[in-house]
Amino acid sequence: MARWIILMCLLISIVEARRHCSHIYNVRNYDAIANGKNDDSKAFLKAWSDACKSRVSASVVVPEGTYRLNPIVFTGPCKASITFKLKGTLIAPTNNPSTGTTWIDFRYLNHLTVTGGGKLDGQGASAWGRKNAHPVLMTMGFAFVNNSNINGIRSINSQNVHITMFMCENITLSHLTITAPGQSPNTDGIKMARSQGININNVHIATGDDCVAILTGTKNVNISNVYCGPGHGISVGSFGSNSDEFDIEDIFVKNCTFKGTSNALRIKTWASPLDHPLKASNIVYEDITIIDVEHPINIDQEYCPSANCGNKVSSGVKISNVSYRNIRGTCQGDVAVSFKCSESNPCQDISLENIVLKRSTSSRETLTNRCSHVNGAFSGEQFPPSCI
Repeated sequence: MARWIILMCLLISIVEARRHCSHIYNVRNYDAIANGKNDDSKAFLKAWSDACKSRVSASVVVPEGTYRLNPIVFTGPCKASITFKLKGTLIAPTNNPSTGTTWIDFRYLNHLTVTGGGKLDGQGASAWGRKNAHPVLMTMGFAFVNNSNINGIRSINSQNVHITMFMCENITLSHLTITAPGQSPNTDGIKMARSQGININNVHIATGDDCVAILTGTKNVNISNVYCGPGHGISVGSFGSNSDEFDIEDIFVKNCTFKGTSNALRIKTWASPLDHPLKASNIVYEDITIIDVEHPINIDQEYCPSANCGNKVSSGVKISNVSYRNIRGTCQGDVAVSFKCSESNPCQDISLENIVLKRSTSSRETLTNRCSHVNGAFSGEQFPPSCI
């Protein structure tokens, strides 16, 4: 009887171990060639399909090697949590064979992890400035993805945006390296819209556009320990040009460094009338290091990315409750703080505390601050003197 009890206990232990064990789906077992030339998309999709059907947590593993993939969609929902473990290098097509705009796309997933220390090579140099019928590709997209983690991967030379999120909730992005030349067009590092509960920390971003772009309908974003440069800084917006947009709220940026960027802390809205109220509010920038930045602190409610925007009108976006605390460093331009707010919707409750910005050069000319249609207060050290 004792031996029978022991045997039953062993069987129960084995069943429980299998229940909690993650199933591994290696793309090499699905005939991925990994020579950097042949299209391995079918092997990846088959491995994903099998992993997604698993009733226990599963991992799609991409071992070391170079894999060429055409635009691919990893879709759910899956039956359990799923990990995409990238150890090798993925290479994008230089001539997009589809009409899609995202190279590696994750959709309708819960409890996804993307990790592994591998690399995404968008081969952007082949696409920058392209003027043919094939759209350039955003490197990695997440749509309707919740409760997930993206960490420990590298994205280089994206053709367009490196990482995008749309209608996502509770996603953490950490320990990422995102790089493209400073002159590469539209290569934003991380861009999000209609998303909430987004955490970005310990990320190094060097691009030709915004390091982080926070677009319409995004709420509850925490950004910390991000190094940005080159690039256009961390931007709230642009938004406010269409009637189908939504508020941006609760954005917190802390312990970040900007070096050699055109902007650092930027809020930008179109000078456009709206048929419904729209706002950007409760935004905090704290403990920021500025190194040789052209425009360190900037609210621009007359945003116009081209020279021909027609007759400008007062922006319909109301900006309020924005705090800047402990921001220090050097500026390459002439204006340290620029608040160009809407005449019909002046900026409200803008606060500055301990803002010290000096010229990058040894010029004796001091920096200036410029304010229009802004209400708020300042405290602590202010150099140059506050214009509020």
